[in-house]
Amino acid sequence: MPGLCGGRKDGHLKRLATKGKVLLSIFPFLVILDQWTKVLIESKFFLHESFPIVRGFFDITYVRNTGAAFGMMAQMNPAFRVPFFYIVPVTALVLIGVYFSRIPKGNIKLAVALSLVISGAVGNLIDRIRLGYVVDFLSFHWDYRAQFPAFNVADSAICVGVGLLLLDMLREPHASHSR
Repeated sequence: MPGLCGGRKDGHLKRLATKGKVLLSIFPFLVILDQWTKVLIESKFFLHESFPIVRGFFDITYVRNTGAAFGMMAQMNPAFRVPFFYIVPVTALVLIGVYFSRIPKGNIKLAVALSLVISGAVGNLIDRIRLGYVVDFLSFHWDYRAQFPAFNVADSAICVGVGLLLLDMLREPHASHSR
């Protein structure tokens, strides 16, 4: 049987094994860390309570994000916003999963980047399903006029994953898409 003894299927299984190891080493760690930090914040802080870590630069601030990244779409009609935040992440996860399954054997960087994005997307989706909003708590600012929206571990994983994807595309514009 060519599929079992070094044929095309065997190469696909080896590729899946390597990518699977990457995903299985990143995904559980990040999702557990993300959910644990959010539960910790909810149990120790009142909503909008803030604790300075580096005064004038970084605080832990408990915020509930009903919108998208950085609170975008939070003011949108809930009749549209709520289904949107279930349909879009699930669709994105399916598409990323298909892309992940097609990663070339030696492209561990791409597997890591997509594993980070998948982990972050699942972490925030768990919040939306469990709570109806995403718990954010990492708050950076230079002063009170220049404050970035609060974010969380899942958001960080998504941003780092997308950043790695962009760096990979800039360095090797054709290598990430070849088989």
